Amino acid sequence: MTSALDRLKAHSSIVADTGDIEAIRKLQPEDATTNPSLLLKAAEMPAYAAYLDKAWTYAKSEESDAIKQLELACDYFAVLLGKEIADIVPGYISTEVDARLSFNTEATIAKAKQLLALYKLEGVSKDKILIKIASTWEGIKAAEALEKEGVKCNLTLLFSEAQARACADANVFLISPFVGRILDWHVKNGLAKPTDPLQDPGVQSVRSIYEFYKRHGYKTVVMGASFRNTGEIVALTGCDKLTISPQLLEELAEMPADDSFLLETIEATEAKPAPLTEAEFRWLHNQDAMATEKLAEGIRAFAEAQETLEARFKAL
Repeated sequence: MTSALDRLKAHSSIVADTGDIEAIRKLQPEDATTNPSLLLKAAEMPAYAAYLDKAWTYAKSEESDAIKQLELACDYFAVLLGKEIADIVPGYISTEVDARLSFNTEATIAKAKQLLALYKLEGVSKDKILIKIASTWEGIKAAEALEKEGVKCNLTLLFSEAQARACADANVFLISPFVGRILDWHVKNGLAKPTDPLQDPGVQSVRSIYEFYKRHGYKTVVMGASFRNTGEIVALTGCDKLTISPQLLEELAEMPADDSFLLETIEATEAKPAPLTEAEFRWLHNQDAMATEKLAEGIRAFAEAQETLEARFKAL
């Protein structure tokens, strides 16, 4: 029997959405992504206690300022996990910039370069790394500058057409539109949970972005993310990449393949629209209540996870 996961792998690049190294070894994805919430979960697992100790010892040896020590310890912990993941996956490891810098272009660029320097210290080439940045206007501008310097970026917390267009305008390497969180917002605001995945507003959003990119010839990779169920994933078969939690990957491995869903191959037939100005971006994004709320909520949640991880280091 061909499994749903086997069929997905035949049409899309599969990425593990986890900081659990043992799960990555078991599932053998092409790439892996982490975020502050996943790093916090890893920090609470006994298997990674040595990484916490190493990161904290290094931070105290490099910085005398208490705040900078905590920031460096968190960055180095992320890199230590990322380094081990990079040794397992043949493709990329995504490591996220501190969400508290989401509205500061220059600070985001500086943090990205610090993460790359730490990876270099661990012997990991920048060619293996995607710098993960929130899809604010400031984050997109930081990614645009980094891409021009040969640093590939993964623009995350993406919910709106405006964000997708601005990322493509900036020639970023990859975007991570969030499927499940879009559905969450609509259900919270009165939508009955759809039984047909093609009626899922998160699936519809990613399909629309994918088609827009392909129709206009944008090279930016579309990686569906933040899934709530296997139906959402299967409905996006053929998307460039799909980043999936270990639990859902295991469910897909046990399911029979469903040949009903496959994104069409779309040729570039239309000229690219003029790049969005900052004012146009902010207005279009503001007009999408779901995207406005979910972007802000996501940044707050990732910032809170970062602060909790810092508190974990304080307790060492």
